[in-house]
Amino acid sequence: MTEDHPDKPRAARPGRRPSKPPVAQRRRTGGGNPAPEGRVFLYGLHPVEMALANPDRVIHAIYVTRNAEARLRERGLTFPVEPQQVEPRWIDARVGADTVHQGVLVETETLTTDRMSALRKARLVLALDQVTDPHNVGAVMRSAVALGADALLTTTRHSPEETGVLAKSASGAVDLLTHVEVVNLARTLNALRDEGFTVIGLDSDGPEPIEAVRPGARTVLVLGSEGKGLRPITRDACDQMVRLDMPGPIKSLNVSNAAVLALYLVGRAMPAADGSA
Repeated sequence: MTEDHPDKPRAARPGRRPSKPPVAQRRRTGGGNPAPEGRVFLYGLHPVEMALANPDRVIHAIYVTRNAEARLRERGLTFPVEPQQVEPRWIDARVGADTVHQGVLVETETLTTDRMSALRKARLVLALDQVTDPHNVGAVMRSAVALGADALLTTTRHSPEETGVLAKSASGAVDLLTHVEVVNLARTLNALRDEGFTVIGLDSDGPEPIEAVRPGARTVLVLGSEGKGLRPITRDACDQMVRLDMPGPIKSLNVSNAAVLALYLVGRAMPAADGSA
């Protein structure tokens, strides 16, 4: 498989070191405090459950309320480090008073993105051309997992880093979905075409409706950012350009909603894995 950047070995699992021990009282702050560099605070029962089940996660600390710990233990999870009980307002101080954290906070290393070689067996890949909003990217990841996409392809620049906001929007998909970052998306799409992928771009001005799509047995679906859409260089790397026709008075969708519909329609139109129609 042609690669867009050299393989990077996964980091060794270092010793686990929480940034600070929990304290019983901490002043509530509106926006919370950022995690230490290279780490991320994950919160919410489902994202944390998926993170704890991911063997590639390096967990430094688990902070829970009494009720949240009971709920996590009921799910039969294995804790790589002993959970430390705190009050809800302690978690509020870390992630913001308005954040829905459900009484659980995990301090973890950010995940290392996958290599291009991880796409060798992929059939349906979703690519995002400089989509920057972490809520949207997280929602897209959740939909990709739900609708059977094998991987997500994003650009190294103009894409959000892994954060608690993105992970909460993804509802655990961050730890379930193969994620490859590339420096040059157009060059990567051309390389994937050489490997037998059909590359389909979604654009409001696409010449054909998505119902006329002709995906191959291996397909990449490419979505662009709100406002700008796909860049010209990305459009040129696509085999087909299609649009979503909306019957209502609003003619466009948020990128995360468009991803749901496009993944569903393209996935249904793809040939079966055994080559049958």
